[in-house]
Order: sequence, then structure tokens, then C-alpha cells
Amino acid sequence: MRRLATAALLIAALPGQHHHTNFDETKVGAVVVPDLGAADVATWTERRRPELLGLFADHVFGRTPTDYGPVRVRVVAERADALDGLATRKLLHLDLPELPQWEGMDVLLYLPNHARRPVGCFVALNFYGNHAVSPEPDLPLSHRWIDVDTTLVDHHATERSHGSDRQHWPLQDVLEHGFALVTAYYGDVEPDHAEGWHEGLRGHLALRSPATMQGDQAWGAIGAWAFGLSRLADCAAAEPRIDVRRLAVLGHSRLGKAALWAGAQDPRFSIVIANEAGEGGAALMRRDFGQTTAELVEEFPWWFARRYACYAAAPDDCPVDAHELIALVAPRPVYVASAAGDEWGDPKGEFLGAKFAERAWLLHGRRGLGSDVQPPVDTPIGDYVGYHVRSGEHDLLRWDWLQFLTFASRHWR
Repeated sequence: MRRLATAALLIAALPGQHHHTNFDETKVGAVVVPDLGAADVATWTERRRPELLGLFADHVFGRTPTDYGPVRVRVVAERADALDGLATRKLLHLDLPELPQWEGMDVLLYLPNHARRPVGCFVALNFYGNHAVSPEPDLPLSHRWIDVDTTLVDHHATERSHGSDRQHWPLQDVLEHGFALVTAYYGDVEPDHAEGWHEGLRGHLALRSPATMQGDQAWGAIGAWAFGLSRLADCAAAEPRIDVRRLAVLGHSRLGKAALWAGAQDPRFSIVIANEAGEGGAALMRRDFGQTTAELVEEFPWWFARRYACYAAAPDDCPVDAHELIALVAPRPVYVASAAGDEWGDPKGEFLGAKFAERAWLLHGRRGLGSDVQPPVDTPIGDYVGYHVRSGEHDLLRWDWLQFLTFASRHWR
């Protein structure tokens, strides 16, 4: 952690880093992004895609360890009449038997009761604990550290915390569309603060394998959260009422970055959805608009590999950009979503990230966005590459979910 802090100080000391954040499109100038570097499917699949995965691991998110051993999933509780009979609710616990120091993940699973065959499933981490996703009073409260919520006492949940985040989780819509939902609190993987890695998965794994937290390619918190999303896919795969061929990984904001990285690494996610993932996610880092790489790594250095801080003053020197992260999902469907009031996240930069990624789907003979122009507000576009810019601020709303559910219904039918 001392090295991370040093990197942040170096960034702060670089001349010109604390310039006024640009929100004027006329001042952006020309943006030149790296070419995807493949002219056919064979070149993309056999050479360029593996190369890009390695570059993102080395320069942005860090290398995800593979020596964590087997994954264990067990059912803790089950209720067949959840949400007024709409769903079967299961409480699961996932852990790593070879890493007993890590407490593992408490997992919440909802299955639609009206389904007569295995269903598609949305996989997502939540920000405030499983108890906050639904107002059901019998959901156990998380005992973990939670960042910001008016219902908390000293960063820990209270009885008032039940359902405190339910506006971001339209469970009825998900279930009525015939889909399941698997979620867990992202703090189960790692608490989201500078020292959180000590008590999270990264810290416990480093005690056994010190190399996982050494060097400029050591994985950051986003890599750990992406790992958590893949473990939720393990939970979905263990449930016979879920069709493991139809898993959609979804994330908002920093967890949108994690969803893209999880989708890039884990082909079990047949759809990848990044909602307002912004800088370090779906927005082009080479665009000087809204949040910059310098501001991102200064405020949240623990999210990324240490090497990423080297590009704070010179984002053009980074060998990759957001469009290539999105392209790693191809030929599977991907959806990028923005909000018009989220200038900090650079909605146009997110659109361009999706647009420049489109080439990867065209190589496979699949249609992408189908437009060179950012669409009007509240007007979804695209085929295998979906996009919308919603009216309103940085948030995950029911309207967003409805577009994602429609997108999944179309591709999974």
C-alpha cells in the first residue's frame, strides 16, 4: 500500500494534472485511438484478442490470480414464496476451501416461479448489501463495512437498512421477464477504501501467494470485483433452474468497469452490460472530457494495477483504450449505457468507446451500433452492440433495467 500512496503523490506533483476539468466539447480536439489490429476473425481470435487481454492485465487492471483452488457453493436457506409468491429465494454462501481466512460471499438468488424451463440470469454485485436490494425483513443484514448510506451506524447496517437500495433493483420486472437474479455485496470481495484489500480477498490471497500483490501488474480492486462476478457465475451454474448458457453480467459505475473486465475474461457471460462505467471503463481515456485518468488514479489508486498511474500525465501512451475493452466481449452482445447529466462520466466518450469497438462484431458478420452519431436522449440503438443515453444523472434506474431486459430477451430468444 505504501507504493500505491507514493504513486498518488507522484501524480499530484506532476505539472498540469490539476487543470480545470473540461466540460466543453469544443476543447476536446482530435482523438486518435489504437486500431483493433485484426482484419479477420482468425487474427482476432488467435492473436489480437489474447494480446489485448494481456495488455489490459499488465497496464490497467492487473493480473487475476488463478491459484485460488476449488470453489464451494452451499445453500444456506430457501423460501419458495418470496416477493408475494413471485419468486423462489435462495441464500447461498460461496467460499474457497484452500483460502479459509477469506470469509467468502453471501449470495442472494431469485428464481421466477412461473418459469417451466431453465431461465436466463442477471449476475451483478450490489453496493449496500443483499439486505438493501429487497425490503423483505427476513433477509439477514450484512455485517461488513459499508461506505455511505443514511440507514447505517458506523458504516454497518441496521434494521432500517432493509430495502434501502431497492429503487435500483426492480426485482418484479426481472422476474416477470422470466429471468433470475444472482447478486452479492461487493464489499464481501473487498471493502472499497484504500486499506480494504488487507481484509478482502486480495489481502488473504497475498498471505498465501505474495506475488499476487507484488509488481506493477498486481491486481487492483476492480480485478477483485470482476473475480467476484465470475464466482457469482459459479453460483448460477450450480443452480439447475438457471440456463448457464444465458448469463448476463451487469454493473453500474465502478462495478460497470468490473463487469466489462469480468466479461472480457469469462466467456460464460453471454451478455455484458456496463451502465455509466465512465473513465477506466467504457469512456475513451484519450478524450479530455469529464473525469481524467489522472483524477481517477489519484482518488482511487487501489482500483487499478499500479502501472496504470503511469498514464496519468500521458493517456495517449497507454497501449489500450476503452473501445478495446468493450471489443473483448465480441462476438457476444454488449450494452453500454450513459446518462445525459453524467458529464463526469463522459457520455459521448462512452458512445465512441462502443462505436470504435463495433469493428470486432463486424469482423464476425454481426451488426453493431448501426449509427455513427450519438442517439437522442432516451432512444436505445444497436444490435449486438447496444447503447443509450438516458435523461437524468449518474444512476441505475428502472428505465435502464427495462432496456437491458429487452436487449437480453431479444438475444436470448
